[in-house]
Amino acid sequence: MMVLVDTSVWSLALRRKQTDLSPAEQDLKTALQELVQDGRAQIVGPVRQELLSGIRAEDSFRKVRDALRAFDEPQVRVQDYEEAARINNACRARGIAGSAIDFLICAVAYLRGWELFTTDPDFARYRKVLPLRLYHD
Repeated sequence: MMVLVDTSVWSLALRRKQTDLSPAEQDLKTALQELVQDGRAQIVGPVRQELLSGIRAEDSFRKVRDALRAFDEPQVRVQDYEEAARINNACRARGIAGSAIDFLICAVAYLRGWELFTTDPDFARYRKVLPLRLYHD
């Protein structure tokens, strides 16, 4: 099964120094490496943009950009945006707020039957409305 990797996990692997990672974060990085080796790790444009945003040093930006270029992206379709809006509306109706990008990530994973690999606790809240499958190593 394919796994859509969220910004939080890519950031651990590509933007943080290995020596700065806790043992749990190192385990997450290892899990991502295994997904990449198995050809199961997926990324979408909004995650790519979030990950590259805020990198001040041009050489660091190029390094992360070039690492991500190895990954093809699934095409984000009209249905993905429509589902993201539906999820947003359903969550808001239950008092759960979130970002447009988070809901688009949810929609892409949900509509394709993929798991989502994230450390962001907001996605656990979205699961109260959407049967989103979270990846656990």
